[in-house]
Amino acid sequence: MNLVLTVPPAVEPLSLQEVKDYLRVDNDTDTTGDNYLSALMTAAREYCEGFQNRAYITQTWQMSFDYWPSYVINIPRGNLQTINSVSYKNSAGAVTPLTEILQYVVSTRGVLGRISPPYAQPWPPFIPFPLDAVVIEFVCGYGDTAESVPEKVKQAMKLLVSHWYENRTPLTELRQAPAEIAFTVSALLWQDRIVVA
Repeated sequence: MNLVLTVPPAVEPLSLQEVKDYLRVDNDTDTTGDNYLSALMTAAREYCEGFQNRAYITQTWQMSFDYWPSYVINIPRGNLQTINSVSYKNSAGAVTPLTEILQYVVSTRGVLGRISPPYAQPWPPFIPFPLDAVVIEFVCGYGDTAESVPEKVKQAMKLLVSHWYENRTPLTELRQAPAEIAFTVSALLWQDRIVVA
């Protein structure tokens, strides 16, 4: 399986003002570090999403396989909103899109979304293109706004941003990585982590 992010989130789960308040940065006079803080916010989101194997703010992904992987296909990244398209490419390079309801059905119930052919039907047989013959495009995430992201995730992101802002090198004075921050962040994120087999 290959995953490609095609449309990134439009906003970050944390606002610049929210992070400045958390860090106790004087936001009226000190704007010199805004770009740096914004980069840290994005890095913290990417770290947390990677740890949890989730998408927080609405984003679009493409997932590809060399052939139909199974009858029921789990859609990764959590909180499936919609399936935009399902298509397959034959050995001649011709792409055939499938029609929802007639050729596949979608479940958005639960953490992972799923798709499968309708009852008692198989996936269409075909001689596949050598690589990435089956492509599924989907939209996932908690929602379009920062308010839809769980507070414990936002807290983990604030801890990371704070740590990276205050400690611009990865090691402590004793040349050791600070274990407390790693434990705290993973403890906040672990409960809703999607384990990928």
